[in-house]
Amino acid sequence: MNLHKLYTDLYNESYQKILNEDYSIDLNIDNPADKRFGLTLLIKPQIETKNKIQNFLTELKDIEPQQYYYSNADLHITALSIISCYDGLSLSDINVSEYSKTIAKSLESVSEFEIEFKGITASESAIMIQGFPKTETLNEIRENLRSNFGKSSLQKSIDRRYRLTAAHITVMRFRKKLNDASQFINYIEKYRDYDFGTSKISKLDFTYNDWYQREEVVQKLAEFKI
Repeated sequence: MNLHKLYTDLYNESYQKILNEDYSIDLNIDNPADKRFGLTLLIKPQIETKNKIQNFLTELKDIEPQQYYYSNADLHITALSIISCYDGLSLSDINVSEYSKTIAKSLESVSEFEIEFKGITASESAIMIQGFPKTETLNEIRENLRSNFGKSSLQKSIDRRYRLTAAHITVMRFRKKLNDASQFINYIEKYRDYDFGTSKISKLDFTYNDWYQREEVVQKLAEFKI
C-alpha cells in the first residue's frame, strides 16, 4: 500500500468538501446517550510527537474553538480494531484472557519498530497526522491478528467497516459548523508536510474503549511489549 498516495488522495477529496462546507459533523461527541464501545489494539506515539501535535492544535483551537480536539492522553494509532464500537458491548461479556492470548501469539515474531509522522491529511469528518511505518512490522502485526482471530471463535468485527492499512493519528473531529472554512484550510495547508517526529514503538495496548478513546472511559486490559 502506497501510504503517500492514500493520504494525498484522501486530502485532495476532503479539502474540496471542507471548502464547500460538505463535511460531516459528529453528533455523538456530546451525546451522553452514546454507549458505543469496542476492543482495540493500539499504539501511542512518543511524547515529543504528541507535543508537536499539540503545538499544531493550539492555533487551530484559536481559529475554530468549537471543534473536538484530542488531548495528549487520547492520541493513538489503531493497530487493529478487534471489535468495532457498537452500542451494547459490555466488558463483562468479554473473556479478556483469551483475547490477550490471541494477541500475544500474534506478536511473538515481531520486534520494536518506528513510525515517522509527517504532514497532515483530512477526511470529511476529521483532521489526521500522517504516519509512515519505516518497516513492514505493523502490516505483519495486522496480518497475524487477522489470521489468529479468524481461526478463533471469539467475537470480532475486524475489517468490517474497512480494511485498515494506514497509520494515522486522528487529532480533530468536526463537532460544529466551521467559522471560516477558507481560514481553516489555509492554516492546515501550512502543515501538509510538517515533521511531527519519529516514534519508536516498543509496546501496544489492548483497550476496552469508546469511539474517541477518551482517557476517562478507556480501560486498558493488557500491555504487550515487543
